Amino acid sequence: MPEWIIVSLRTLLAVVVLFFMTKLLGKRQVSELSLFEYITGITIGSIAASICLDLNTSWYLGVLSLVIWSGITIGIEYLQLKSKKARDFIDHRGTVLIQNGKILEDNLKKIRITSDELLTRLRQKNMFKVADVEFAIMEPNGDINVFPTKENQPLTPKDLGIQIPHETVPQTVIMDGKILDHSLNNLGLNRRWLHTELDKAGVTVENVFLGQVDDMGELYLDLFDDTIQVPKPKTRQLLLATLQKALADVKGFALDTNDPKAKKMYRACQEKLEQVIAKVKPRLQ
Repeated sequence: MPEWIIVSLRTLLAVVVLFFMTKLLGKRQVSELSLFEYITGITIGSIAASICLDLNTSWYLGVLSLVIWSGITIGIEYLQLKSKKARDFIDHRGTVLIQNGKILEDNLKKIRITSDELLTRLRQKNMFKVADVEFAIMEPNGDINVFPTKENQPLTPKDLGIQIPHETVPQTVIMDGKILDHSLNNLGLNRRWLHTELDKAGVTVENVFLGQVDDMGELYLDLFDDTIQVPKPKTRQLLLATLQKALADVKGFALDTNDPKAKKMYRACQEKLEQVIAKVKPRLQ
């Protein structure tokens, strides 16, 4: 058999075996890798290359080596799940680099990182002054996480006393010009509603690359043709405007009437409407 055919068959075999081994090892192989996982990825890649090109070695020995190495990796990962001591020994613990605004030089030497590299990594976290850092730690995967000082932390709605309502994840109802009925069912909607919304926007399903519905029932569309402008949904703005108009009407009724009971009723309605608007306004703006 010609060598090019043998190499092609070995390559296909290696791709199939690698695919199943990677699925078995899990997604961490292609995300943030620990030291051992990094070594595992390099070794498995080298073994796969040997299976493809080393014609002097039996292919099944390479496959056997892949299976054994993957089995050892799975065993070590299982041991890490069961034992914190094993995790600390294999992946090491996180190393504190800055504590209470002070750089720990001994820890920098321990992990062999220079002050220049530390400053570079801090700048990658948008921290340009060491004095602005309260706490910094290097994780086992080599990433540095930074906790800024109190005065340099971003302002949040909680700091301002603003209550933000819970918001659910948008549901994708159209993908690549195809309607996803299960997503519509999850929202309690149907195709008739979807086609009505598409008619309002002046587009057809076939022209939609992606369509999502948020928890307010608004449909956001991205078309295949980016030159076409799709009008943005205005359900939230219309609802807020309706509430504000109702509030203005109630205020007007309270001013126009001379009946004490009616005035008291309108005042009570005004207070309730103001409370409702204050709660929903962050979501409707």
